[in-house]
Amino acid sequence: MSRGEVLLGLPRRWRTQLALHFPGVLVCGVIALSATFVSEHYGGPQLLYALLIGLAFHFLNGDPRVVKGINFCGRTVLRVGVALLGARITFAQVADLGLQTALLVVLAVALTILFGLLLARWLGCTRDEGVLTGSAVAICGASAALAVSSVLPQTRGNERFTLLAVVGVTVLSTVAMVVYPFSLNAIGLSPAQAGIVLGGSIHDVAQVVAAGMMLGPQAGDTATLVKLFRVMLLMPVVLLIAVFYRNHPAVKTPDTEVPLIPGFLLAFIVLVMLASVGTITPDMAKVAGDTSRWMLVTAIAAAGVKTSFEDLLKLGWKPVALLVGETVFIVAFVVAGVLLMRLGLG
Repeated sequence: MSRGEVLLGLPRRWRTQLALHFPGVLVCGVIALSATFVSEHYGGPQLLYALLIGLAFHFLNGDPRVVKGINFCGRTVLRVGVALLGARITFAQVADLGLQTALLVVLAVALTILFGLLLARWLGCTRDEGVLTGSAVAICGASAALAVSSVLPQTRGNERFTLLAVVGVTVLSTVAMVVYPFSLNAIGLSPAQAGIVLGGSIHDVAQVVAAGMMLGPQAGDTATLVKLFRVMLLMPVVLLIAVFYRNHPAVKTPDTEVPLIPGFLLAFIVLVMLASVGTITPDMAKVAGDTSRWMLVTAIAAAGVKTSFEDLLKLGWKPVALLVGETVFIVAFVVAGVLLMRLGLG
């Protein structure tokens, strides 16, 4: 059966929706492929390349033929990608961390978000900006920024700020990947202790793994495990934010009813449970992780197309100060916690 016959066999409503969405989805997919090619062949962060290439194609955002597909990638594809992160996490991994380490990470995440809110207020930024940057730094960088943004009020200002937050946490993660391992060696932390700091403070998963491997297999394994626990905390944090903003005018309209728990968060929880009982095998988890990464790259490409450099420049220096301040806070808190744990064990 030819492709045309397959399409003709679909219900008319489906064919109409496919025709409306396909051009925009194709644009985002090509940008994602380009970002992946550059990252794999020349190095550097894949998400950042997707964002920058997307920004270069901002002129397409005014074309009505691609708007539907771009919005679909920026919201629906994003949410499916976040949900698939749950397939990589099990409750057994959390138990392996130990109570002290788990408590340290939970406190680091909660206090960093709180610090972000306080710092945003002090700098004269909005509460939404404090929530967004605090969550991105506290949990998992660009992925958290996109996930939190999806449940915040969908305003033009928040869209611009999300893009700048993604750029900021990606750059800071790359800097941390280089600086942190040497700094932790200098203060005499063991590989396991250094792994806790790296996994508990660097924003993006890829940079955590790379930084951990610089200090050896033990540090790399510990850093990855701690980081996955932080990713697991994305679900309750986004859920709380979604509940808090549920009745906000920019989130809820007279024609729509916002669910108490967004569907993608329910899917995240289900996948964590399935992974925990062994239904999701390691190979399946790898496929889910790769698919999630691809969807997030496509979503950030869509976000880039929707935003202009001029819009980003209007945000000024305050978002940079927010991200840097939160980054310094979380690494200082985790290092202090690890040193206290070492003294307690000694």
